[in-house]
Amino acid sequence: MAYDPYGYGSQDPYGQSYSQQPPAVQHHYYGPSAPVAPPTNGMATASMVCGLIGFFACGLTSILAIIFGHVAQSQIKRTGEGGNGMAVTGLILGYLITVGWIIFWFLYILGVAWFAAETGSTRTY
Repeated sequence: MAYDPYGYGSQDPYGQSYSQQPPAVQHHYYGPSAPVAPPTNGMATASMVCGLIGFFACGLTSILAIIFGHVAQSQIKRTGEGGNGMAVTGLILGYLITVGWIIFWFLYILGVAWFAAETGSTRTY
């Protein structure tokens, strides 16, 4: 029988019988796959980013880095997520930059006060 392009009738041009069994499906089972890393905690990422930009933001985001870092560490302990290193990095940067900016502003205000005291106390005409 000839090939029918419209899908009617037999489409087997060689007249083979359909009594044959279809080929067996082969399943490929591979060995155990590589362990999947747990997802990274978002608070840990936020802590590290806030710690990194804390110097340029005059220490405002470093306070957020400290808060996010502590929250991230508690979430990581509870859920087993990844990102503990980023949380610790955010905490270290947050504390260092916060202390650095506190010292800077303390010395700046002390210098302004000292300059004002020096210029206001001695008047020679």
